[in-house]
Amino acid sequence: MAMEPNERARLIERYAAGPGRLRQALAAVPAPAMQWRPEPDAWSAHEVAVHCADSETQAASRIRVLTSEKEPLIVGYDQDAWARDHDYHAHPVDLALAVVDAVRASTAALLRRLPEAAWAREGRHTESGRYTAEDWLRIYAEHLEGHARQIEDNAAAWTRHRRGGAGAR
Repeated sequence: MAMEPNERARLIERYAAGPGRLRQALAAVPAPAMQWRPEPDAWSAHEVAVHCADSETQAASRIRVLTSEKEPLIVGYDQDAWARDHDYHAHPVDLALAVVDAVRASTAALLRRLPEAAWAREGRHTESGRYTAEDWLRIYAEHLEGHARQIEDNAAAWTRHRRGGAGAR
């Protein structure tokens, strides 16, 4: 079912506010906790921030492909392999955040001017099948908020760990 324009506008504003929410969460993480992982296979707050930069560049491309290409194909990627193979802990968080800020601002401006017909466009995602511009908006309006909560959870787990409570590494 097609999204109402007012719901779409609300999601676009959530999308645009995402970088601020991410920065707010990161600002509350003590420096020694930035590269701490709550579980051996979990990401640290630092890795989450770098993932967000990579994900945002992918997302920016995806919405452009969906709204402009004939028979758009959205290709999935292995985010854990990217984190491992690109050594996210070695990547500066400030550069990752600058990417998130710039890509989100540019894409939010695009979203606000997309014509109604663009929102009806659909393609295929290699992992999830049918994929529309509105699906994209629902996913990415939540994406940075979800990762901000992950960072907050990491910081809380680190605090418990430091006090001798539950938590790993």
